[in-house]
Amino acid sequence: MTRIDKNPGSAGSAVTVRGLVKHYGETKALDGVDVDVREGTVLGVLGPNGAGKTTLVRCLSTLVKPDAGTAVVAGYDVVRQPRQLRRAIGLTGQYAAVDEKLSGRENLYMIGRLLDLSRKEARARADGLLERFSLTEAAKRPASTYSGGMRRRLDLAASMIGSPAVLYLDEPTTGLDPRTRNEVWAEVKRMVGDGVTVLLTTQYMEEAEQLASELTVIDRGKVIAKGGIEELKAKVGGRTLRIRPADPLELSPLADALDDLGLTGIATSTVDTETGTVLVPILSDEQLTAVVGAVTARGITIGSIGTELPSLDEVFLSITGQKASAPQEVRPELEEVAV
Repeated sequence: MTRIDKNPGSAGSAVTVRGLVKHYGETKALDGVDVDVREGTVLGVLGPNGAGKTTLVRCLSTLVKPDAGTAVVAGYDVVRQPRQLRRAIGLTGQYAAVDEKLSGRENLYMIGRLLDLSRKEARARADGLLERFSLTEAAKRPASTYSGGMRRRLDLAASMIGSPAVLYLDEPTTGLDPRTRNEVWAEVKRMVGDGVTVLLTTQYMEEAEQLASELTVIDRGKVIAKGGIEELKAKVGGRTLRIRPADPLELSPLADALDDLGLTGIATSTVDTETGTVLVPILSDEQLTAVVGAVTARGITIGSIGTELPSLDEVFLSITGQKASAPQEVRPELEEVAV
């Protein structure tokens, strides 16, 4: 198996994408996308529906051929070396792709054989993954009897049969209940700890913060932002000052004092009655000093004060102009019925 040389400057990169283009008729699903994923890390690819996230995964997994650009994954060219590449990657799509007529063990064994593992290797690998994903007790049952969470775990196990160097997770926790979602997150973290590189597409900001070390935001087929989570928060700009008066009765006077300050760039304050604090956006340390001075000049004693960067949801909204999706939760009692 001949490996190709990686692009210059991509040392330590498991995925290197440059200028990737994919059109469907007049629709530009990908319009010159650049992506880098460092070995042994998780890159979160964010974007609203229709942004091009799934098309990117389909191109990088050889399911569709890009119209232009280059992509090197695990040292293999996506277009020129698709057969070799498929042996180095795993893929978990938005919905569990398991054969419901086969048992959990049969599903994993079949995939192992398709990957040219010997019968002995395929059985051993299947049994090991069933145990790892807490499916041993259900191993002989048809997958049709599995709950949604169990099918997702089986699907994730199937993507690991070939011990991939790079794993694509395309919105892997869509529709899962919170418990199962946490189980999937824990397993992804364990995979990365074992050296697997993960490209994760998601619309859930909590998922991105839990798993990703770096983010790439795609909208309308283009990369519109990239960097670490804190770096993106800083790029959006602005901080929120949260002030709590020592006396809860001074909450309204505190808000009035901030509104009367009238500094350029400071918006109207917001009172959070649940926490007994007043929130006001600030743009500079000078404004922070002015706010503190105005409060103390009114004779208001500050109980606590702190600054907060924008949340990742706020970053997503600022960059894309759209709100992030909320996780679609499955009712636990309904999931248990299928177990």
